[in-house]
Amino acid sequence: MLLLIGSVLLVAAAVLVPLTVVALRRWSRQRGLTLLRPAVLAAREGSRVTLTGVAAPGPAGPIESNLAGLECVWHGHEVLRHYWPLASGQAEGTVRERACDSIADHGSEELFGLVAAGMPQTSDRVFVDPSGSDPRGAELCLKRVVGRPQRGGTASSDDLLSRVRGRISGVFRGETIEFEYREWVIRPGERVRVSGEVRKRDGHVVLVAPDGGAVTIERGAEDRPVHASPRRREALVLCAALAFCAIAGALLVAAGL
Repeated sequence: MLLLIGSVLLVAAAVLVPLTVVALRRWSRQRGLTLLRPAVLAAREGSRVTLTGVAAPGPAGPIESNLAGLECVWHGHEVLRHYWPLASGQAEGTVRERACDSIADHGSEELFGLVAAGMPQTSDRVFVDPSGSDPRGAELCLKRVVGRPQRGGTASSDDLLSRVRGRISGVFRGETIEFEYREWVIRPGERVRVSGEVRKRDGHVVLVAPDGGAVTIERGAEDRPVHASPRRREALVLCAALAFCAIAGALLVAAGL
């Protein structure tokens, strides 16, 4: 009887071997994604992935925000023009309400890196192409309101118009009251979640915008709950089952002989 049970367990162990190998490979691939290993991601070129890690400098190193001059990996700014609308057509005694137009909107396009938490920022990195993206939760590092220059006078010393990148556009309606500058940054070392398509570019693994879409970047990803990996559980359960069947089967067969 012991010999029969042991033989059945050994057969079960033999069946579990390929299943366990497959589960371990799946877990290894998923762990490679979690650790942001470029070699693992390179094998998934053309597929869409969502990665969470720590923002790191790009291939050219850290960059500086245009308005505040802060070291960062990504920056973007917007200029708002506040003005009084034209009074024509308004009834006498009507109180004018100020209006606002966006006249400039710019986001950096330099690649920045993504590394696993606890890894050096100079280690092998996956890179992100933020072109055309609008990162969620980016830090508002500057908000400044500057009055319009007086006729015949010089611009205010705190005016940032000369630092604005991109084209200033829009219909300058009404009477300008003031300009409002806003700037957002993502700093090195901050946790971010990025969704995009895996591509190889100049020897680097880069997350880019998929066709018809944009890279999604979210700062502050540590606020999301962390769930245990199902691949890890699957691999551990199969390893335990394989070890039990092999050891118990061998012992019972030996006892029955």
